[in-house]
Amino acid sequence: MKFGTRIIHTGRTIDPVTGALSIPIYQTSTYRQESVDHFGKYDYARSDNPTREALEETIALLENGTRGFAFASGMAAISSTLLLFSPGDHLVVCEDVYGGTFRVLTQLFSRMGIESTFVDATDLDTIAAAFRPNTKGLYLETPSNPLLKITDLAGAARIARERGAITLVDNTFMTPYLQRPLDLGCDVVLHSGTKFLNGHSDVICGFAVVKDAELGKRIRFIQNAFGAILGPQDSWLVLRGLKTLRVRMEESQRSTVRIAQWLAEQARVTQVFYPGLPTHPGHEVNARQSAGPGAVLSFTLESVALTRRLLEGMKLAAFAVSLGGVESIISYPAKMSHAAMPAEERAVRGITDTLVRLSVGLEDADDLIAELDRLING
Repeated sequence: MKFGTRIIHTGRTIDPVTGALSIPIYQTSTYRQESVDHFGKYDYARSDNPTREALEETIALLENGTRGFAFASGMAAISSTLLLFSPGDHLVVCEDVYGGTFRVLTQLFSRMGIESTFVDATDLDTIAAAFRPNTKGLYLETPSNPLLKITDLAGAARIARERGAITLVDNTFMTPYLQRPLDLGCDVVLHSGTKFLNGHSDVICGFAVVKDAELGKRIRFIQNAFGAILGPQDSWLVLRGLKTLRVRMEESQRSTVRIAQWLAEQARVTQVFYPGLPTHPGHEVNARQSAGPGAVLSFTLESVALTRRLLEGMKLAAFAVSLGGVESIISYPAKMSHAAMPAEERAVRGITDTLVRLSVGLEDADDLIAELDRLING
């Protein structure tokens, strides 16, 4: 079946007890047992919940994985999965990484003796050169946040595999509709499901997906032991949001292409970062490994004053943290997604005070362009 059909018919869309077309919300913390010697499948809701289980099986199916794990936030998914590593281990990480990931690596996991080296992951030779004898993991985002840099996932995963390391990929921007890293040889796919997967700006959640059974067992142990699981109500909301993922991504992506093309023609816009533009350095690689360029772009403006005017003046795009909702969201990486990154680190990466990130929702592209035109050129 094609993705659009699979996303509706996942095998966990109908309640086996009643035939309801919506999986019930099992709002319970524990389960009655019949025997001292033989417990049932469910014993305590931190370990298992039928609603969460349906969601985990769905996200695993969509990513072509064997095991999926739902967490209380994107950072809970990332941090829990990073517990795969031990003191003395070394990680190679793309330098253009989400600020929360940078923070947890440099301020928490570094205290546990897990060291990270940040590199330009658009260059496979640079990735390979950063490996050490104790390197156990390669952590990537592609397209990256917020500069939409593109990493050759198959090539990067091959480098890690040859050196005995695992590859972890934050696939939040692309979703499994547009990109499936496990199919390209990567080992763990991570998501802030808060964004496009849920798609309605009403749930905080995160996911990890694997194909390898042994790796799945290890993450399952961490999920149960650490306990940062997603609740049943939120699991149900994400299951509902996922059903429209394909149509949302298609419509938002179509508008994003038009907006990126328009921005690239504006004199007061100094640079546009979007892999859907032929001028983007990663355009060809992204086209090879993904089914589209996605619905997020970033751009820089000629001055801080103009940047402020745009951010505070937008009405059709909410000036807010996050992305991936049905409504457009415009954000300011320097003070939002990457505020946790020191100013000098932001400067090295090109995250300037005139950089704006736009997640395009389901509004009409003509209306969004008209408002951008009024604020940028008016």
